[in-house]
Amino acid sequence: MFIETETTPNPSTLKFLPGQAVFLGGTRDFATPEDAEASPLAQALFDTGEVTGVFFGSDFVSVTAAPGANWGMLKPQVVSILLDHFISQAPLFAGGDAGAFSVPPEMDDLEGDDDPADADIVAQIKDLIETRVRPAVANDGGDIRYRGFRDGVVYLAMQGACSGCPSSSATLKQGIEGLLRHYVPEVSEVRAA
Repeated sequence: MFIETETTPNPSTLKFLPGQAVFLGGTRDFATPEDAEASPLAQALFDTGEVTGVFFGSDFVSVTAAPGANWGMLKPQVVSILLDHFISQAPLFAGGDAGAFSVPPEMDDLEGDDDPADADIVAQIKDLIETRVRPAVANDGGDIRYRGFRDGVVYLAMQGACSGCPSSSATLKQGIEGLLRHYVPEVSEVRAA
C-alpha cells in the first residue's frame, strides 16, 4: 500500500491519500483529542502529541500539526499510523461505523434560524456550495459547511485544512462571496461562522 501526500494552502496541514475510500458518510472533523475518542484512527494521530486536528474526507485524511511541529519528523509517524490502520482494515470509528455516534450541533449553527420566506434563496446557496465550492475545498484537504442565511449574509464554517488556514478569509471573501453574489443577488456578504 502506498499513501500519497499533498500539501494544502494551510502550511500546518498535510493531506494524506491512502488510495481507497476513507469516509463515505460525508466528512468528519476532529478538533480536539476529546473529539477523537470516537475514532481509533483519529485518536492514534492525536496521541503523537504533535497533532492538533484530524479531518476525514471521502478519500483522504488531513492532519494539522501543532505550532512548531516538524513535518519532517511527524510525517513518517502519520504515514505509519495510516498504513497500520488501512492495511489492518480496522474500523474508522469506535463500534465499527459512524452510525453509533452523533455529532452535536455546533453552537454557531444558524441553519435552523433561516427565515422560511428565504427558502428558495437558501436552496440556491446550498446547491452552489454543494456543486461548486465543496469539491474545490476538498481538493485542498478541507470542507465547508452552510450554517445560515440572515439579512443578506451567508454564514459558512471551514473545516479540515481550511480551518485556520491563512488564506481562508481570502477564500471566503474573494472566492465564495463573489460566486454567491454573482448567482444569488440577495447575498450581500459571506462570513465565517
